[in-house]
Amino acid sequence: MTGYLSDEEIRLRALEPEDLEVLYRWENDSTLWEVGNTLAPFSRYALKRYIAESHQSFYEVHQLRLIIELVAERRAIGIVDLFDFDPHANRAACGILLDPDEQGRGWATRALRLLIGYAFHRLALHQLYAHVPEANQPSMRLFVRCGFQPTGCLKEWIRVASGFADVRVMQLLARP
Repeated sequence: MTGYLSDEEIRLRALEPEDLEVLYRWENDSTLWEVGNTLAPFSRYALKRYIAESHQSFYEVHQLRLIIELVAERRAIGIVDLFDFDPHANRAACGILLDPDEQGRGWATRALRLLIGYAFHRLALHQLYAHVPEANQPSMRLFVRCGFQPTGCLKEWIRVASGFADVRVMQLLARP
């Protein structure tokens, strides 16, 4: 079963009520807050409401969050996002979170490539971009491996424990 959102081993799927606990764990992992600009924990109630509202159209809410799931095990291992959709410029930001226990197995590359294909071929976006903290070299390598190019640096863009850190702007343009 392959298509826009799946290959032989992983699928990108909509959020389901059963994802509440894993989403709660990932969203409340304070070690990830610096890269996601999170300032405070999320309640189960807030996440339950978020999941319930996640059926709204990408064009309506300018955001799409999909679970990365292992096909054979039907187990959630991460999240990919399209957000900050600008319909006039026909671009969106993208992001990815992979469970720390699943990193280093190629899942992030596969998931990001599926998201790129969906964004360009199904949603007909012109451009995807990501903001990657300079210290996050694995993420930088992931985006480069998937065709993104570093196009700029946002100086002291995010607050980190030691002060402020630079962020690389990574861009990928759709090519016919």
